[in-house]
This record gives sequence, C-alpha cells and structure tokens, in this order.
Amino acid sequence: GPPDGGWGWMIVAGCFLVTICTRAVTRCISIFFVEFQAYFGQDYARTAWIHSIVDCATMLCAPVGSLISNHVSCQVGIMLGGLLASTGLILSSFATTLEHLYLSLGVLTGLGFALCYSPAIAMVGKYFNKRKALAYGIAMSGSGIGTFILAPVVQLLIEQFSWQGALLILGGFVLNLCVCGALMRPISLKEDRKTVPEFLEPNDVPETEKQDLKQMSICSPLIKVWSHECFCYCSWKEYDFLLMPGFMVLAVSVLFMAYGCSPLFVYLVPYALSVGVSHHQAAFLMSILGVIDIIGNITFGWLTDRRCLKKHRYFCYLFAVGMDGLCCLFLPVLQNFPLLVPFSFTFGYFDGAYVTLIPVMTADVVGTSSLSSALGVVYFLHAIPYLVSPPVAGWLVDTTGSYTASFLLCGFSMIFSSTLLCLARLAKKIKRTHLRSLTSDTGMKQHMWTNGAIAYSVTAELDQKDVEFLAVDANSCSNR
Repeated sequence: GPPDGGWGWMIVAGCFLVTICTRAVTRCISIFFVEFQAYFGQDYARTAWIHSIVDCATMLCAPVGSLISNHVSCQVGIMLGGLLASTGLILSSFATTLEHLYLSLGVLTGLGFALCYSPAIAMVGKYFNKRKALAYGIAMSGSGIGTFILAPVVQLLIEQFSWQGALLILGGFVLNLCVCGALMRPISLKEDRKTVPEFLEPNDVPETEKQDLKQMSICSPLIKVWSHECFCYCSWKEYDFLLMPGFMVLAVSVLFMAYGCSPLFVYLVPYALSVGVSHHQAAFLMSILGVIDIIGNITFGWLTDRRCLKKHRYFCYLFAVGMDGLCCLFLPVLQNFPLLVPFSFTFGYFDGAYVTLIPVMTADVVGTSSLSSALGVVYFLHAIPYLVSPPVAGWLVDTTGSYTASFLLCGFSMIFSSTLLCLARLAKKIKRTHLRSLTSDTGMKQHMWTNGAIAYSVTAELDQKDVEFLAVDANSCSNR
C-alpha cells in the first residue's frame, strides 16, 4: 500500500505550490476584472468571459493532464504545464483587445494549469492512505493561502505597474510550476502493476506471446502506448469507473456544485464595490475568503480523518456544499463591509472544506488505482459550469441591474447538488436494508431445505427473480 509519509510530504509540498500557482492565480484574475472593464470599456458579461475561459480550460483539459501523467510521467506533464501557463500570462500583458485575452489568458494559461492540477492532486492520493484527508487538506490549502497573499499583492502590483506589469510579474511567478514538477517522484503501487490483462491466465498465454510480453515489460512505457491493443485495454481499464452508479451521481452533483461556486469569486469584488466598499476593503474580502479557505482545508481534512468522522465523510461533504449554498442565498441582503466580512468567513470556510473532500470522495468511489483518471473526469465536469456561470450571472446583472438573481441562482444550485447526493445515499441505504431482509428470508428457507437433505448456497445480493425462483423451488420440495 501507499507509504503514508516520507517523500509523500514533499509531494504534498509540491501539490501545495501547484494549487497556489493554478487556483490562487485564477482567483486573483477577478481582481483584474474592474481594470479590464475600464480599459476595454466592455460590459460585465463580456469581461466575465476571461475568468470563465481560464477556469473552463483548466477543468476541460484535466483529462489531458491525467493522460500525459499516466502514459509519459507526472513530472513531464507538470513542467510542460508550467511553461504553457507562464507563456500565456506573459503574452496577456501585451493584450490590445478582450479577444486577445480570451486566447492568451483564457485558453493558453488554462491549458497550462490543466496539465499541472489533476496529476499533482492524484500523486498525493498515491502516497497517502491513512492520513489521506489531512494530506489533501494541506495540499489544497495552497489555493486559500495563495489567495490571501496574492490578492493584496496583485492589487499593489496593479497600482505600481498597471495591469500589464502585474500580469508580466505573475507570468514569472507561475514558472515555479516547473520546480513543483521536478518534486513529483513516481511511485509504483501493487494495484498499478497489472500490465497483463486479468482475463488471461499465465497458462493460457502461448510461448511466443509470453516472449512478446517479456519484451514489452522491458521496453519503456512509451513504446507500450504505441502498441494499439495494449493502449485500448489500458484506456478501457482506466475509464471503466464511468459506468459505476456511485460515480454517475457524484458527477451530476459536481456539475451543479461547480455552477454555484464559480460566479462568487468573480463578482464578490465588483459587488462589494457596488455597495460602496472601497477598493482595498474589497481586495481584503478576497483575502479573508482565502485565509479562511485554508483553515477550512486543513481543519476539515484533519477532522474527517478522525475515526469518529471517517465513516461520515460523505455527509460532511454534503453539509459543506449545502452551507455554501445558504451563504449565497443571504448575500444580496449584506450591503456593507461589516456584514460582508462574516459572509467571507463562512463561505471561505465551507468552500475550503468541500474542496478538500472532492479527491477523498472520488477515491472512496473509484479506488486509488483509477484516481488520476477519475479526478481528470471530475475536474473536466467543472469546466462547463465554470464556463457558463460567470457570463450568465453577468448577463443577469446587466439585465436586472442588481446582483440578487445571480446570487440566488448560485445558492439554489449548490443546495440542489447537496440534496441530490443525500437522496442517492438514502436510496442506497433502502436498497441495502431490502437486500438484507431478502437474504435473511432466504437464510430461513435454506435451513428448511437442508432438513430436506437439499443444500442451497445463497449469495449476498439476490435478484428479485432469483428469490421468486427459489421460493417456487422450495414449494415444490415441501409438496413432495
């Protein structure tokens, strides 16, 4: 199993830096929102596309990141991502139109972040088992710590060097992703070593093919990829979790959750400015959100690793998403700085809490061996809501002249996500108790049949048809 420590802590440190350079930098792009709007003279909806495209590209290309890390190496993927993201930010500092920013800051930087994000998170899952939620809490807290430090720094950089200079400096900062990539030392677990298809018994493989398999295992992983059959088999094996009912429900709930949480990071600063809060206080609200995010990451990670809560991680996740939804519903009522501060505290804490639990929940559903691919898919599902929700919210602000409709839509979306998972868990429990009652009934019948010198073995999960068939069989036995 995973070593739970040692070099694993260096992996956590690397992942921590990756989340600062990807998620925190993405959040700080919302501080440029007002600058871009003033400089290019565009409305809310068009300016919001920049933030949407970065987020969307990061999540949409997450499976590409998983694919590169699975078939080449995690180190290569993250280093390549760092170079792309840095290039995107540097090119953005020369932008003359919003469309230019859509391509450089949106697509190119987003693609770079994608190659780094899910592989780094999956590496933490491979190195930890017992302290998985705590390791994830520390690693994912980079997003909060980064936002706390970067939000005021970016505000100062914009004042000192204009938005162009600030983007250029961020471009240099993001090159640190290449250093993070170098830290990601690969590890081989027992469950990853199934290179020969399981349906082939060693005795069934002809001698010539045994030789080929031997040669394949000697050759580098890259050559194995080019072998068509092996590639198809690996790809199928990597994504067979897609048909799991548990994963399907998680996927749908993630769509609604991502829709609800995204606009808030884009519109908190503009909303605060619209109700008369100063520029520095508005940036400070983002900082509070960032700091409390960290506390949420680490404390929730630590708490859900405790024995008493470990079984209830699922409900802890539901609770956190639901609480964030409630916060969004109350936001339109909070119209001054003293009221917005507690909002930032609460929203930030629960945002940190559920972000930590996403990889843990995914690992619980699909297992460690498919974690990299599954996280790729989960983050890919964030893409469409991330792309659509800020412009939709912007359109609602432009149309209605207030933020109320946007924030209410976000709140209800997150509450629905939480409710959906809750209903799925209840349905699973009802099914399980139903099966238990069936197996206890068939256990009694088995006892009767053994008395009649007929032994039956009853499986743990019986289909309704099987039960009916056994009941008919038992009647015919008693008639005899």
